[in-house]
Amino acid sequence: MQPANAPAKPAPQGGGFGIMIPTMILFALFYFMMIKPQQRKEKERRKMIEELRAGTKVSFAGGLIGTIVEAKEKTFNIEIADNVVVEVARAAVIAVVSEAPAAK
Repeated sequence: MQPANAPAKPAPQGGGFGIMIPTMILFALFYFMMIKPQQRKEKERRKMIEELRAGTKVSFAGGLIGTIVEAKEKTFNIEIADNVVVEVARAAVIAVVSEAPAAK
């Protein structure tokens, strides 16, 4: 038993390095399993949007499906029905439904 006026023993020092390694491993796993695949998918989607031309049938985030009539810098003019053309942002394209026929 320690006397009442004896100094208390200092708490053991584990250092911050012991907790840093598991945290770094967890972050690395998170990055390679979640962030990197999402970045790759977004890069492929941007490339697909850049390559779209008139005549291609596409699907949009809002559920519209139509054929590109005119491709502008930031938008597409899309024909969604006979003589019904709407202007839609390029970023709204989520998928190509069918490719444009090859030019002859």
